[in-house]
Amino acid sequence: MRRSLRLTITAGIALPLVLAACGDDGGDSASDCPTVTDGVLTIATGEPAFPPYVVDDDPTNKQGFEAAVAWAVADKLGYTDDTVTWVRTTFDEAIQPGAKSFDFNLQQYSITEERKANISFSDPYYTSNQAIVALAGSAAQGATSLADLANVKFGVQAGTTSLQFVTDVIKPSSEPFVYDDNVGAKAALEANQIDAIVMDLPTAFYVSAVEIEGSSVIGQFPASAGGTTDEFGLVMEKDNPLVACVNTAISELRSSGELDAITEQWMSAETGAPIIPVD
Repeated sequence: MRRSLRLTITAGIALPLVLAACGDDGGDSASDCPTVTDGVLTIATGEPAFPPYVVDDDPTNKQGFEAAVAWAVADKLGYTDDTVTWVRTTFDEAIQPGAKSFDFNLQQYSITEERKANISFSDPYYTSNQAIVALAGSAAQGATSLADLANVKFGVQAGTTSLQFVTDVIKPSSEPFVYDDNVGAKAALEANQIDAIVMDLPTAFYVSAVEIEGSSVIGQFPASAGGTTDEFGLVMEKDNPLVACVNTAISELRSSGELDAITEQWMSAETGAPIIPVD
């Protein structure tokens, strides 16, 4: 897919070069990828936004996984720093039907058929994986292999992909403690009744950062392990023609390796949650 080589001039302002991906005719003007405000890309995130997705609750600093992804997409679309603006929405507000105040929104939105009835998703920019949350001194701390986890007492929510992952992939020597919900698992961890909880990585980051003082994400597993993955997409207004442009940007970021580098920096290296191999 080629880039536009022409600037559209509106009121004396040069609009940014935009990927020529929208429109059936393959046009080359900025209007082929319309935005809420002409010449400006409006990106939304939550209020507040937490690390490792946004650092210091300030997406304009480009620090954090989703902040970095959003800015990289903006760059591929041809928008410079002074033509990008950020707004805030609640999680639920963004996926309700109707007109949007943003061009795209990212708050770890899982791509689901139910949500597609109200909004449009981009192609996935992240595939989540399973992770371990534990307190300091846990028997799981420092694990670098499945063998290191053999004697760990795990807690996990019933009926989840995390439970399937523990039983099918980790295969500890003792049966995991199964709880009706994550509230029960978190209470057991805080009471030192279990050594660690297994949950999807985004939830693990939130639990360790906000809900259980003194806990941390001590390890994560490859996204391809166990077939229990969840994909995140950028949220846009239903049938927004910008979707095709954004998908082209994501494809370019993936092909160039830039998306993998962002993921490695913010979802592994920066968080101190090493990847535990399962082979």
